[in-house]
Amino acid sequence: MSACGSWSQAKNILCVRLDSLGDVLMTTPALRALKESGSDRRITLLTSPAGAEAASLVPEIDAVLVYQAPWMKATPPHTGSTPEYAIAERLRRLQFEAAVIFTVYSQNPLPAAFLCYLADIPLRLAHCHENPYQLLTHWVQDPEPSTRIRHEVQRQLDLVAAVGCGTANARLSIRFPHRAHFHALRWLREMEIDRRRSWVVIHPGASAASRRYPAAGFAKVAQRLVRELDCPVVFTGDQMERELIEQIRGLMGVPSHSLAGQLSLAELAALLSVAPLLIANNTGPVHVAAAVGTPVVDLYALTNPQHTPWGVPSRVLFHDVPCKYCYKSVCPEGHHDCLHRVSPDAIVTAACELLRDVAKPQANAGRLEPVEEPAVPA
Repeated sequence: MSACGSWSQAKNILCVRLDSLGDVLMTTPALRALKESGSDRRITLLTSPAGAEAASLVPEIDAVLVYQAPWMKATPPHTGSTPEYAIAERLRRLQFEAAVIFTVYSQNPLPAAFLCYLADIPLRLAHCHENPYQLLTHWVQDPEPSTRIRHEVQRQLDLVAAVGCGTANARLSIRFPHRAHFHALRWLREMEIDRRRSWVVIHPGASAASRRYPAAGFAKVAQRLVRELDCPVVFTGDQMERELIEQIRGLMGVPSHSLAGQLSLAELAALLSVAPLLIANNTGPVHVAAAVGTPVVDLYALTNPQHTPWGVPSRVLFHDVPCKYCYKSVCPEGHHDCLHRVSPDAIVTAACELLRDVAKPQANAGRLEPVEEPAVPA
């Protein structure tokens, strides 16, 4: 079968990305490539509840469908197959002409491919290690990890290139409403942070235990930034990370600010769009920062090599270990050396380098074209 076939004629396209926030954002250049490579194309994203919040802020996405797939790690236990029959029927009614299934190399695309097959979507594209036979009409044999390892963004760009889709703009994509930008500026005024001077956002949480830098280390970094450099620190995190953040603030012994549990994703994006720097673990907000053009100090646990900050000035800090690239949510060795042996001094040095070397425009929100309302569910 021709690699391009009738893809050039497809206008109503389903994209499947069932992972979380960062994974959706790292797929946005490929979504842009699909959008730009055909006239009047409509892109619908089938994603998880966590991915849907990010998808609602991506301008290339016209509609969002939420589905908790039973073959994904974070999905609560299902008691039956009713949701699968329901989503297949919903997809069939929407009459998609093509489907692109985006996965990391360790995920099997065939359950999602079978869902699209049941929905009678005639064109179905994915990377796959094994022969999918009729489940995929366009099979790109997966070269990872045996032949090469690519950044997650490049992996997905390569996938859609196989059916003739490309873009000259490989930046991550996100837009937020004007009201989110207004709220971000209001919080900065209330915290008495002068935007003409250096200040730093620190996001100390991460969903996986193996990707969390110690609280005491974050406290030492933040303390030095405030005490030695007169650089205000603003902590961000969700409601469940408030206790962690208060622990860090208590260890600092100097003033700091916290917006933990107070920000929507749009508001976090707006805040990062005006921040000179983000310091964080390898987690979703790193990719939000990359999407809005903010430099990042990424405390990068060596669970995998594919998710470093894309397209922005960054320092990726880790300690090389023999057990790297374990792809585990919990350190299998129990020592966390790839992350824990990164010194606070190294983090402060990296932060100072980026603050010194990168002159960040203050008008990011205008460059990003904040919108009044995000995409709505289909």
